[in-house]
Amino acid sequence: MPDVTTGSAIAVRPAPRLRGEVRPPGDKSVSHRALLLALLAEGESRISGAGDGRDVRATASVAAALGATVERSGDDPRAVDYRVVSPGRAGLREPDGVLDCQNSGTTLRLTCGILAGLPGFAVLDGDASLRARPMGRVTTPLAAMGATIAGRAGATLPPLAITGRAPLTPIDHTTPVPSAQVKSAVLLAGLAAQGTTTVREAVATRDHTERMLRARGVAVRTERLPDGGAVHALDGGARVRPLDEQVPGDVSAAAFWLVAAAIHPDAELTLRNVGTNPTRRAIIDLLQRMGAEIDVRPVGAAGDEARGEPLADLVVRSSRLRGIDVTAAEVAAAIDEIPVLCLAAAVATGRTVIRGVGELRHKESDRVAGIAAGLAALGARVTVDGDTIEIDGGRTLTGATVETQNDHRLAMTFAVAGLVARGETLIRDPGSADVSYPGFFGELERVRA
Repeated sequence: MPDVTTGSAIAVRPAPRLRGEVRPPGDKSVSHRALLLALLAEGESRISGAGDGRDVRATASVAAALGATVERSGDDPRAVDYRVVSPGRAGLREPDGVLDCQNSGTTLRLTCGILAGLPGFAVLDGDASLRARPMGRVTTPLAAMGATIAGRAGATLPPLAITGRAPLTPIDHTTPVPSAQVKSAVLLAGLAAQGTTTVREAVATRDHTERMLRARGVAVRTERLPDGGAVHALDGGARVRPLDEQVPGDVSAAAFWLVAAAIHPDAELTLRNVGTNPTRRAIIDLLQRMGAEIDVRPVGAAGDEARGEPLADLVVRSSRLRGIDVTAAEVAAAIDEIPVLCLAAAVATGRTVIRGVGELRHKESDRVAGIAAGLAALGARVTVDGDTIEIDGGRTLTGATVETQNDHRLAMTFAVAGLVARGETLIRDPGSADVSYPGFFGELERVRA
C-alpha cells in the first residue's frame, strides 16, 4: 500500500530506486470495443485480459442492458475475462432504464453509434464529469444519418435520448477534431446504413475499431493520406462475427511506468505484453526522442497482429531526458499520455513545447489547467498560452499538495512525480485511478520496494 493515507488523500515519498516487472491492465480502448462488438455479433465471444476499471465495467453493463448475456470472471484487478453471448444486432432490445455510462466518454459515444441504427428508444447518462463533455461532434453526424437525438444544450451534452432507425442514411463525414471515438461512432452506425459510410480525418487517430471490425469480417477500407490524415469507409449491412479476443496491456497505463523509470536516477522496469499498435505508440516514440532508454522487444510470431494488436515487452531505464517540440498531430496520437509527458518535460533539461492541446480541456477534467497547476505546485515552470503548453525543464521538484480534479490520469501523473520530488507529495482524491488502473497505488509501492 502507499506510504500514508489520510482521508481522501495519499502521500507519496521519493523512492530510493525502482525495480521489477509490471503487467499493465488490459487496454481500455480495446476492452470497450471488444465488448460492444461482441454485443453486435450473434453468438458467443470470449474476451481475455480485459481492463477491469470502472469505465470498462460501465460498457459491460450497457451491453447487458441491451440484451447480451455478459459474464465476468477473474480476480486480478489488472485484467479479467468476459464471456458475451449476444442475439446479434437484430435481436437487441430496448433498455428498461437509463444506460449509465458513468465517467466513460468512450462508452457513451460508441454506444450512441450502435443505438442510432437500432429502432427503439434509449437514454444515456453519466456522472457530473461526463455530463460536461461535448457530444455534438457525435450527435450531429448521427442525426444526419437519420437518428433522432435530444439532450441538453441542443443535444450537445448528456443526458442524451436516442430514437434509432434502420436502415440509416450513409454519410460522408469529416471529423471536426481528431477523435477516434467520433470516427468509431459513425462507423458503427454505418453498419446499419444502406450504402457506404465514409469518415475523413485531418489527423489519423487510433485504429482499434477498424482493426477489430476487419478481424470480425467487416471490410473497412482505409486510405492513409500523405498529409497525415486518413479516409475510412465501410458498406452497410455487413455481419459482425463473434470472435475470441486477447486484450493487450494498455500503453496509456504503461506510460506512467515509462516516465517513472526514465526520470528516476536509479531505475529499471520491465513492462510485459504492452500493445504497440502504430497508432497508439506515440508516447514511446516521443519519450525516445527525449532520450529515454526504452527497449521494445516484440512478443509473438510475425503476422500475429493481422488478427488484432501487436505486443511487446518494454524495458526502460534511468535516462537523461531533453526537451522537445511536440506537434498537434503528435498530441492527437498521444492524447491520453500528454499529462505524464508533461511531467517528463518538467524533469528534462531544456524547453518542451506541446502544441494543439485544446482537446485535453474536454476530458474527464480540464487536463491543461490541472497539469499546469499541479506541476507548478511541485516547482515546475509551466506556461499555458491558448492551446500550447511550454515547460522549462531541469528544475528540482518539491513535494506539495496537488489536486487531481478527480481525474485518473492526473492522479497517476502526480503519484509518479512524488517518486522523484523532494519530501512528501500529497495527492487529493487518488481513488479516481480506479477508472482505468485498479491497483495502481499498490503497484507503485511494489516497484519502489
